[in-house]
Amino acid sequence: QVRLVESGGGLVQPGGSLRLSCVVTGSIDRIYTIHWYRQAPGKERELVATITGYNITGAVDSVKGRFTISRDFAGNTFYLQMNSLKPEDTAVYYCKHFDYWGQGTQVTVSS
Repeated sequence: QVRLVESGGGLVQPGGSLRLSCVVTGSIDRIYTIHWYRQAPGKERELVATITGYNITGAVDSVKGRFTISRDFAGNTFYLQMNSLKPEDTAVYYCKHFDYWGQGTQVTVSS
């Protein structure tokens, strides 16, 4: 059974930083492609960043230069480093692997 568990969300002031983590267990795919999504209140879920099993990364324009997606050496923990956070980054952040989703972690950017 594939399981994804996110952590690291919280309340931060504008301009601050957070690092989200996503631990993946149970997958038979040893070359992970992981996506980070977010969903703000009243909005559709949107793709934020992707990392492939070959460490090729991509991010949407609204977070480029501020957010960085990465993975640990063992390969089953994924990170989303978020810097220079803005109020519009407030959302529930989810990681996704194939059709599996984590439960989400709330990020709130507010003064």
